[in-house]
Amino acid sequence: MENDPHDGLLAIDTHVDIPWPEGPSPFEDGPRCVDLPKLRRGRVAAVCFAAYIPQGRRDDAAHAAASARAEAMLKAIISMAPADGSGGMLATSAAGIEAAFAAGKPGIVPAIENGYAIGRSLDVLDRFAGMGARYMTLTHNGHNEIADAAIALPNLGDEAQEYGGLSDFGQAVVDRMNQLGVLVDVSHASKTSMMQAAGRSRAPVVATHSCMKALCDHKRNLDDEQLDMLAATGGLAQVTIVSNFLRPRARAMDLTVEDIVDHVDYAVKRMGVDHVGIGTDFDGGGGVRGYMNAAQTPNLTAALARRGYGREEIAKIWGGNFLRLMRKAEDVAQERKAAAD
Repeated sequence: MENDPHDGLLAIDTHVDIPWPEGPSPFEDGPRCVDLPKLRRGRVAAVCFAAYIPQGRRDDAAHAAASARAEAMLKAIISMAPADGSGGMLATSAAGIEAAFAAGKPGIVPAIENGYAIGRSLDVLDRFAGMGARYMTLTHNGHNEIADAAIALPNLGDEAQEYGGLSDFGQAVVDRMNQLGVLVDVSHASKTSMMQAAGRSRAPVVATHSCMKALCDHKRNLDDEQLDMLAATGGLAQVTIVSNFLRPRARAMDLTVEDIVDHVDYAVKRMGVDHVGIGTDFDGGGGVRGYMNAAQTPNLTAALARRGYGREEIAKIWGGNFLRLMRKAEDVAQERKAAAD
């Protein structure tokens, strides 16, 4: 369409939840914010669907249950790309996302939200990577075996911090993720955990769904020092559209796509356009007036264009930057493999 800034755009939403344990079919246009029909209408090229595991107790039984849930959720995400071609295309690499886009099918990118899913086992991490998980969020709310979280959970016995960042196991997890080509997601991690992960990882890290603390002082948001660290290490801040992260004590319908672009603007001015993207957190709380589901994705693109972003900049924000990070993670994994051989 002429003068449509979203036309032909390879748009990647880096964080979407799935209903669990039961929910509406992803193949039908229903109450989900993100389903395959809405992705097609909104011309979204690919989505990172997260297997979200809420933080719980840290004993063997609870870790086993968390791992089982994560595996079942990953299978559900993979099922959105059936072998008969009736849904999306499984995309577990940058080239895979581009192939799905070329085929006109939504790319399905599996991910894990909360490293609690692997308990204390690198072998479980290996298994999930083998299933196609392309990033793992180190923590959710509540500390786990890997790292301190931005939001501690006193009901689980959390102190404000437990390790002062990454645990010894967490450092090994970051190293193994590099070996596997799995991106390190620092959303939800404490500032110290995030800074240590960005410094340790050989591939750039990504905050797949966070906002700017300078505009909204929330524990989950990124301050200027964190943004500077992401920029210095080649990483990404993917702006999310959860109302409380965009503006203090705001409701979804108090906000519009312009509020999202305010956070994009701030990040671009602080970090440069090569380090900013979008991760909606749809079906996990994301949504503002004018952008309440994936079908309305072009509304955000239009807002970016109105704010003065050109075609090349919008293409970077909507997908190009994340593809670059995926390729870098893939390259690091190949380098590690070659060094080990």
